[in-house]
Amino acid sequence: MARRPHLLWLLVPFVLYLGVLPLANRVRPVVLGLPFLFFWLLCATVLTPLCVWLAHRGDRKRKGRASS
Repeated sequence: MARRPHLLWLLVPFVLYLGVLPLANRVRPVVLGLPFLFFWLLCATVLTPLCVWLAHRGDRKRKGRASS
């Protein structure tokens, strides 16, 4: 099986949502008027498409090198 380290980007949303959730489950501090947990989940939601795009871009680059 070929190595595909760019797919590790897909673990970032998992870690942001589930792995760190017990640590971020706080009402205080308040960030930008939001409880910390809501702010954390908002940031995770915004970063998820970026991580998926980075994994997709790595796959495209790998596919381009394999067909050359």
